[in-house]
Amino acid sequence: MPKGFRTYAGITLGAVLTAFALNIFLIPNKVAAGGVSGMATILHYLLGAPVGVTMLALNIPLFLASVKILGARFGLRTLYGAAILSVAIDLAAPFTPVLTHDLLLSSLYGGVLSGIGMGLVFRYGGTTAGTDLAAAIINKLTRISVGQALLAVDFFVIAAAGIAFQSAELSLYALISLWLTSHIIDLVQEGPSTAKAFIIVSGAADEVARRILAEMDRGVTYLHGKGGYTGQTRDILFCVVTASEVVRLKEVITSIDPAAFVIVADAHEVMGEGFTRREF
Repeated sequence: MPKGFRTYAGITLGAVLTAFALNIFLIPNKVAAGGVSGMATILHYLLGAPVGVTMLALNIPLFLASVKILGARFGLRTLYGAAILSVAIDLAAPFTPVLTHDLLLSSLYGGVLSGIGMGLVFRYGGTTAGTDLAAAIINKLTRISVGQALLAVDFFVIAAAGIAFQSAELSLYALISLWLTSHIIDLVQEGPSTAKAFIIVSGAADEVARRILAEMDRGVTYLHGKGGYTGQTRDILFCVVTASEVVRLKEVITSIDPAAFVIVADAHEVMGEGFTRREF
């Protein structure tokens, strides 16, 4: 399958899943979980405007402004993702069942499903425009970081929904959905944490490395460091293992140097010898 086809197929699938999340769970229950979709949901209930058309209408000036202020770096994939999401929302709305009117369930399932959809869009190199463009513009014009700007814009949308619908409870549920969406997006983009990265500072680095190579059949990389307090140079070991090998590696390190300084971090995606390489 050609890479270009896979890219746009992935963006399409992600946009369609996001549209279903909005139609099945979020829009019918007035859960405006930030973003342009949240603004469109508010306008839908206040003015009766179709959500998809409203999203496209809001995204077009944002896209044009971003091209003018930030340069033409957003390209065809952004326009495609935004258009597919908007069209899918309005086309699917008449045929999409509303599975629940429970606010907690709709916030949870809507947040998870939209996170999966948006995560796929981002993973295949696209975006659906929206408030991430607004945040990038704010960052360019001010000293506010993109993350802070995105949080501020989404908070404004959620607060506006609470005012428009006269319900602080709806805003609280929207925050739950927004939090879930952001975390699921990260999970889809990075994958589950299936490996652990070890950084080992030990006076017996050579022996630790030898045991890892001999007993665990894992590669070890030497990094050269210098103590900030002592000024002494020493070797630092870097090693990545599967989650099931973590306890064994700790036992190896402790048996050689109980005083070793060890950092264990999640490695979400590991590509290379000994680990599976994923193709997209």
